[in-house]
Amino acid sequence: MLALLIPALFLCASCSRPSSESAPSTLTVGMELAYPPFEMQDPQGNPAGLSVDLARALADYLHQPLSVENIPFSGLIPALKTGKIDLIISSMTQTPERAQSIDFSDPYLSTGLCLLVKKQSPIQGIADADRPGVTLVVKQGTTGQIYARDHIRSAQVLVLDKETACVLEVTQGKADAFIYDQMSTFTNWKKNPAILRPLLKPFQSESWAIGIRQGNTPLRDKVNAFLTRYRAAGGFDRLGDRYLSDQKAAFKQLNVPFVF
Repeated sequence: MLALLIPALFLCASCSRPSSESAPSTLTVGMELAYPPFEMQDPQGNPAGLSVDLARALADYLHQPLSVENIPFSGLIPALKTGKIDLIISSMTQTPERAQSIDFSDPYLSTGLCLLVKKQSPIQGIADADRPGVTLVVKQGTTGQIYARDHIRSAQVLVLDKETACVLEVTQGKADAFIYDQMSTFTNWKKNPAILRPLLKPFQSESWAIGIRQGNTPLRDKVNAFLTRYRAAGGFDRLGDRYLSDQKAAFKQLNVPFVF
């Protein structure tokens, strides 16, 4: 009888243990941590920035632990499609081309493409930049590259992997202008105000959204519900005040609509 009871006791003990399936799955978010103040690393090498705070708030809303994967921007969509990550929160513009391979949430930020030029440059806008003898630099995988491919007809276009390399080309006079988004253009100008000049009025409006694997409608609906609630609760206003206070003031002075 004792021999029969022992297996039964073990069976009951195993039934009383919490199942690993009951534990919430980790929400894995991909971003390139090279785009301050949105995606960056703190002095200890940990993920930091506006997008990281947004990802943490989303994970809390979904009651899931968060894991941030640092992936080069051009590798984010492949990582999402293959299941390495669940979402992309990496200052990604929602474009028709990208929407062919992934789904997007509702937009959470409005921005646009603009130019970074040398301080004494005669360039005043995109029309001045698209001329023979002008060299434009763009970062690979960005909407700046897409815009140059589709619209630039006369200027030479140089494609580089790193944002810092693009800025350096303009700083050193090897390129006449860098096509990039407003926030980054402002940040790069603040680092080199004696050398560079930002043309912050956008010549193409864009929206950033969260990338989701195609067909994952339940997750997309949850993300959209989060964004609606987060905005209504003032979450984006707080992010703007924490990370973009200088930009908000500068945009107001220039009469350029702010991103949130």
